[in-house]
Amino acid sequence: MLNSIYDIYYIKYALLFTDMQVSELTSIFNCQAMTTAWTSMRAYHDKALIDEFLRRGIDASVIYDGKTISYTQPIRYDKDSNKLVPIDIF
Repeated sequence: MLNSIYDIYYIKYALLFTDMQVSELTSIFNCQAMTTAWTSMRAYHDKALIDEFLRRGIDASVIYDGKTISYTQPIRYDKDSNKLVPIDIF
């Protein structure tokens, strides 16, 4: 059961991300990297994105500490270690 009418937005994003490849998910994240713009809709989007990485067993600790999502730098997926790693942009 939904906790609120707004949960439908989270579900919408979660279903969208379920069908994507990891490379697509990292591209979506990277489009927002180093952006400080914020809306309530972004919160649903971001939570669903992080949850999809975690659902797949991908270590997302470089961008998510269990409470806060960090968009300070772009990422890539390292298949060998099954984790997200930062891309050095400097």
